[in-house]
Amino acid sequence: MKRTIAIVGGTGAEGSGLAWRWALAGERILVGSRDAERAAERAAEIARRVPGAEIEGRDNAAAVAECDCAVLTVPFSAQAGTLKQIQSAFRPGAVLIDTTVPLAATVGGRATRTVGVWQGSAAEQAAELVPKGVSVAAAFHALSAELLQGDGRVECDVVVCANDAGARQTAMELAEKIPGVRAVNGGPLETARIAEQVTALLIGLNVRYKVHAVGIRFTGLPIPGAQP
Repeated sequence: MKRTIAIVGGTGAEGSGLAWRWALAGERILVGSRDAERAAERAAEIARRVPGAEIEGRDNAAAVAECDCAVLTVPFSAQAGTLKQIQSAFRPGAVLIDTTVPLAATVGGRATRTVGVWQGSAAEQAAELVPKGVSVAAAFHALSAELLQGDGRVECDVVVCANDAGARQTAMELAEKIPGVRAVNGGPLETARIAEQVTALLIGLNVRYKVHAVGIRFTGLPIPGAQP
C-alpha cells in the first residue's frame, strides 16, 4: 500500500536520506521544511535521482496536513517548537514517527552525551505535544545518515517503540523498505528512553574508530532477516 509520508525537517541529512530511500521504494513523499522553497529544491534533487518519483516540497505544516504518516527528523533543540507549530495540521488518526535523540550537542554539549528529558524520552515528549488521536512511534535512531543518502544497503536493525500497534506496524513496514534494514519490535514507547541513548554510543564508536556508519544488529531473534 502506497502511503503519503511527510518528512518534517526533511532537508537535513537524515530526513533527506529517508526521503530518498522511500521515494525509491515507491512511496509518495512530501519533503517538509520551515522554508517551502528550500523543501522544493531538496525534493527536486531527490526526484532527479529517482525518475518518476512522487515527491514534492512543502512547508512543514502543509506537508503534515496532506500525509498519513509524518516523520520528525529535527534536532532535539527544535523538536518541541516544531511540533507546536504543526500541531493543528495533523489529520485525525495520523501516525507520527519520531526520530529525535536528545543529544547534548544540540544544546551546546558533546555529541557523545544525552540530556535528560522530563517525560523520560524525546518520543514521550512528542506524544504529549501531538493532538489526541495521533499515534506516536519512536524509530530510526541508529541509522547512519551517510548510509541512507548512499546507494548501498543499510546493514542495521531499527528498534521501533510504540504503545499503538498500528503506529508500530507502520514504522516497522517503512523501516524494512530500506534495503538491508530489519525492524525490531522494541516494546512500548517508554522503551525509547533506552533506544535514544544508543545513538550517543554509536557516535562515540564512529569517532574512536574513525568511521561514519556504525550500526547495530541483534542476534538470536526469531524474526525474518533484512530484505535483499
